[in-house]
Amino acid sequence: RTRPSLLEYLSYLLNFMSVIAGPCSNYKDYIAFIEGRHVHMKLLEVNWKQKGYDRLPDPSPTGAVMYKLCITLVSLILFLTLTKNFPMAYIIDNEFLDKTPFLSRLGYLYVVTQAAKPKYYFAWTLADAVNNAAGYGFSGVDERGIFRWDLLSNLNIWNIETATSFKMYIENWNIQTAAWLKRVCYDRAPRYPTALTFILSALWHGIYPGYYFTFLTGILITLAARAIRKNCRHYFLSSVPLKVAYDVVTWVVTQLAVCYTVAPFVMLAVEPTVKFYK
Repeated sequence: RTRPSLLEYLSYLLNFMSVIAGPCSNYKDYIAFIEGRHVHMKLLEVNWKQKGYDRLPDPSPTGAVMYKLCITLVSLILFLTLTKNFPMAYIIDNEFLDKTPFLSRLGYLYVVTQAAKPKYYFAWTLADAVNNAAGYGFSGVDERGIFRWDLLSNLNIWNIETATSFKMYIENWNIQTAAWLKRVCYDRAPRYPTALTFILSALWHGIYPGYYFTFLTGILITLAARAIRKNCRHYFLSSVPLKVAYDVVTWVVTQLAVCYTVAPFVMLAVEPTVKFYK
């Protein structure tokens, strides 16, 4: 509620923990961390006396940091091996297009998209681990009493890979940027909030045409997914087998829709994107 000083503002933008990836938290949380209130504020949300503590605990980020560093190592190994064996450029190779059946092309599209993901998993998880190692990113205690260090987490890999809706997928991908887009655009737009938010996201990413193909396609996919879920999902909730079948089908469709949408994001240029969509 108060305007930051120049020093506070530059500290938020240029602090060593996020100078490469950009600020991945809101200003209020960052200032609470700098002033030493960050962890204390979260701990006060829990009744520790009821849990048998006579004073506030001192949560350590070591376990979270080691876990996230393991994820970055696995992601790095996967990226260095998979991208060489499954290049995105192969999906627009003339011989591949001429000789490969349509369903096989869809399958390969899924594989090459999976191969491109570990790069993002590596960067975002490493940035999260760096912040945690500095003592920043504590988000409270879960229902099992475990200390959580995911305040600054930018993705949830399990939810991404098991997403059964386009909404679930994008809510767990680049989480901090999505929260920022929601706050500055979606919640403020008087009309067409979904379309305007996707367009702003394209502008935010940069000038490559592939970004605009991806995010303009994302508008259509999001609206279509909403309509189908609203009109069809309730028919499949009457029994467990029906619900399982619905989840399996929507998982396959969601993953393929994401691949179809994000391929231009990886290829960047107009010519390969148009060739791919044809």
